[in-house]
Amino acid sequence: MEELKCLDHKLVAKGAIIDYYQDAVQIPNGNVARFDIIDHKGAAAVVAVRDDGKLLMVRQYRYALGRETLEIPAGGLNDRKEPTETAAIRELEEETGYKCDYVKFLTSIYTTVAFCNEKIDIYLARNLKVRGEQHLDEDEFINVEAYTVSELQQMIYAGKIQDSKTICGILLYASMYINN
Repeated sequence: MEELKCLDHKLVAKGAIIDYYQDAVQIPNGNVARFDIIDHKGAAAVVAVRDDGKLLMVRQYRYALGRETLEIPAGGLNDRKEPTETAAIRELEEETGYKCDYVKFLTSIYTTVAFCNEKIDIYLARNLKVRGEQHLDEDEFINVEAYTVSELQQMIYAGKIQDSKTICGILLYASMYINN
């Protein structure tokens, strides 16, 4: 497949967590196409497994959806150079109050490949220890809950969990560590 040639990369708006660009691109037939691009510095997520086998989940209101969601702990990188493992451990501690002694990379996902470059690295965390209270950002209001893998799979199949990183993390963990 022939590569596309970027002719113009114009910043339209700079946001707190994303930047919005409009690109003019020469496509293989010689025409110029316009693409809207969302630039994201990346994120990390963690499938956190307690000693009893239950997974820690966070329930929070998501303004963009206008409702609460149930998700694995996750958050954006502080900057593009931050190791995603560091971010995953930080987000676990901040959102749940738990520390972990074991972290293993599971996979990377791109959330919306048609117009966004957001990449989320998903990790497995085990040997969890309660560190103390959550350390949430001023705009975060998160309840921590714990579920069995089976309960979470049922919620996924019933359409109650719709967050892509959460679905990917739970199903990958289940296929690698539970259903073998």
